[in-house]
Amino acid sequence: MLARVWSASIVGIDAVKVGVEVDVSGGLPGIVVLGLPDTAVQESKERVKATLKNAGYAFPMRKIVINLTPADLRKEGPSFDLPISVGILAASEQVSAQLLGDYLFLGEVSLDGSLRPVAGVLPIAAAAQKLGIVGLIVPADNAQEAAVVQGLEVYGFKNLTDVANFLNNPERYQPVQFDGRKELTKSLFSSPDLKEVKGQAHARRALEIAAAGGHNLIFVGPPGSGKTMLARRLPSILPPLSFEEALEVTQIHSVAGLLKDRGTLVSDRPFRSPHHSASGPSLVGGGSFPRPGEISLAHRGILFLDELTEFKRDVLEFLRQPLEDGYVTISRAKQSVMFPAQFTLVASTNPCPCGYFGDTIQPCTCTPAKREQYWAKLSGPLMDRIDLQVAVNRLKPEEITQQPKGEDSASVRERVQAAKERSQIRFKSEPSLRSNAEMQSRHLQQWCNLDDASRNLLEAAIRKLGLSARASDRILKVARTIADLAGDEDLKPQHVAEAIQYRTIDRMQ
Repeated sequence: MLARVWSASIVGIDAVKVGVEVDVSGGLPGIVVLGLPDTAVQESKERVKATLKNAGYAFPMRKIVINLTPADLRKEGPSFDLPISVGILAASEQVSAQLLGDYLFLGEVSLDGSLRPVAGVLPIAAAAQKLGIVGLIVPADNAQEAAVVQGLEVYGFKNLTDVANFLNNPERYQPVQFDGRKELTKSLFSSPDLKEVKGQAHARRALEIAAAGGHNLIFVGPPGSGKTMLARRLPSILPPLSFEEALEVTQIHSVAGLLKDRGTLVSDRPFRSPHHSASGPSLVGGGSFPRPGEISLAHRGILFLDELTEFKRDVLEFLRQPLEDGYVTISRAKQSVMFPAQFTLVASTNPCPCGYFGDTIQPCTCTPAKREQYWAKLSGPLMDRIDLQVAVNRLKPEEITQQPKGEDSASVRERVQAAKERSQIRFKSEPSLRSNAEMQSRHLQQWCNLDDASRNLLEAAIRKLGLSARASDRILKVARTIADLAGDEDLKPQHVAEAIQYRTIDRMQ
């Protein structure tokens, strides 16, 4: 007999419906898998054979041909174990085939018949809902993740026997219920609190602006000045993820295999901090069959690059296009995929190789040539894309011992949230915009009009600092965010002046 079971495969972060056709016919016993299976899919032949026997089912000692359609799409991973098992049971008339056309099956099988979770279930569930699939049959550990998608019946089972019983008697089982929006309201801000930072009023103000407008930020200062401490507290003042944003983030983490032990929505904004030895593909994504990199895992969150000047220059140059476009396209000979990458870049670095250039306490031992070589690792185009460039000085001894703790994150987050709401009201006609940092030139002309005093101030800064057109646009975006924090509709000279001061270390020598 012939049986067809529906499953799915991941391409980038999108899902493609895959048909698993199983034919059991006469001939010498054996299993053949067709349709560009990878090694994991090929190995499923032996897993499925042992699983069916150990679960108490008869494995047909006949010729079994398994065809995965479409034939020109490469099939990867162990998620086809369950549909292949169900297909063999249906083709050998051990389970009813009546529901096979309505449901989509995913899951890895163990030799004892239990089901193991697989990666990429959420994007597959979203695609299944759009394709009109009635429901999903997945391992129990993936059930809540799939149930986030509304309008789809999701059944989670612990073993193959339960799946077979469901196919024979579906009325005895109830789908998993999960309210993702309600789950998001339970999110707790687990990041370190900003109140633990003493002093550094200028750097704290820059963090607030970065959070309100989604602006890229770099801290430059000597060792021990608090650069990393400040950066790691940025997530604590960011607004919580909306349901739509949480879906986007969770889909990426699901494809990357980071949800196997979580099984639900990602409720906190991502904070990714790769080591400076990271390669280019690990940052932007890659591989023969592309997988998301750190910039995509930081989507709607923070990518923190500590000791920025220790990264290889060619690796940093990979960030230029994603920072501008908000996505990255990975092209390979066999396929080309696009990953979202709307992240806020936060970086920190020392001002020179010894770390003490400009320090008021310890003198610098570097020559001008060494400092110039040190900063040459950061190209002008990359620095152009960093809106806020902040010098962080070490605290004085009396500030360390006597300085009271600063304002807590909750208070700052309220101001940030209010500024974000003002910008969202402004962006009603442009629903694709999520923050001021994403504005294009046409948006600047519409929402960043300058009076004569502000225009003269900006022109003087461009001449004195040698700023590019991109850098001047970034100044306007930052000024727009500063105005939102102040509750002003129009840009004023003080907003532009504050924005300009964050461009003073474009090329520190």
